[in-house]
Amino acid sequence: MAAHVGASRTPQEVMEHYVSMYIHGNLGKACIPDTIPNRVTDHTCPSGGPLSPSLTTPLPPLDISVAEQQQLGYMPLRDDYEIEYDQDAETLISGLSVNYDDDDVEIELKRAHVDMYVRKLKERQRRKNIARDYNLVPAFLGKDKKDKEKAPKRKITKEEKELRLKLRPLYQFMSCKEFEDFFENMHKERILRAKIRELQRYRRNGITKMEESAEYEAARHKREKRKENKNIASSKRGKEDGKDGEFAAIENLPDFELLSDREKVLCSSLNLSPARYVTVKTIIIKDHLQKRQGIPSKSRLPSNLDKVLKKRILNFLTESGWISRDAS
Repeated sequence: MAAHVGASRTPQEVMEHYVSMYIHGNLGKACIPDTIPNRVTDHTCPSGGPLSPSLTTPLPPLDISVAEQQQLGYMPLRDDYEIEYDQDAETLISGLSVNYDDDDVEIELKRAHVDMYVRKLKERQRRKNIARDYNLVPAFLGKDKKDKEKAPKRKITKEEKELRLKLRPLYQFMSCKEFEDFFENMHKERILRAKIRELQRYRRNGITKMEESAEYEAARHKREKRKENKNIASSKRGKEDGKDGEFAAIENLPDFELLSDREKVLCSSLNLSPARYVTVKTIIIKDHLQKRQGIPSKSRLPSNLDKVLKKRILNFLTESGWISRDAS
């Protein structure tokens, strides 16, 4: 700035002028706040996350017995296992050596191998952290069952268990507490949605106050109870009449009282309404009488009558003596 202004000003004079006029002067007081906020944002992942810088931090050794250590192949002093994830990762650097006559390409290649090996170590540590966070070792040894008995939690439905299995890949991106909070929030959401549907049902029925909803639910419960008692009574009445619920599907249909006991059994077995059976029976008997009198007649049976159904009805009328066998 002094060189731009000219030889009349030294760098020290230029700096003093800027500070006095633009920082401590009126312009600085009007534009620069008293406390400048820290606008630097920490973008590193929280501790334990997939990108956390603490992934390489060693964990405390597992608190398990010697027999369980042997079962897992676990070495507590090193916090290692006999068989680690990507067991052959050390082959990347096992043959590396530093030579003074290496050219730039060889040096970069060796650095790349070392970087690959470090990434594999980080992945091993990340998997150990996940196993430690989700208590996978106690679950493998069967110790988690005792902990579940000591601290009973909310009963998990079958649908939620299936959803947990589908979302299991999220374990590597969320801590155990975050994952449990996630499902608890989903459970609360389902409860709230069910409550909203219930309130909407009240509104459709003209209920606008919670006091009225209690009366409505009590009345609805009484109606359902009366309906249930009525069904039980009708079922008992059918058993007392000897039907034992055999004709429950057709006993309330029209023309049921016109049928004999055998005809009721036939209609019930064929799932045929009594009115339709009476119509088909009348047409068959009338055609049979006209044929016996020598009067030519054309069958007026319904076109949508099934052939098997027609044959069953003809055999029944023949066995009952309504028509002769030559007609069937």
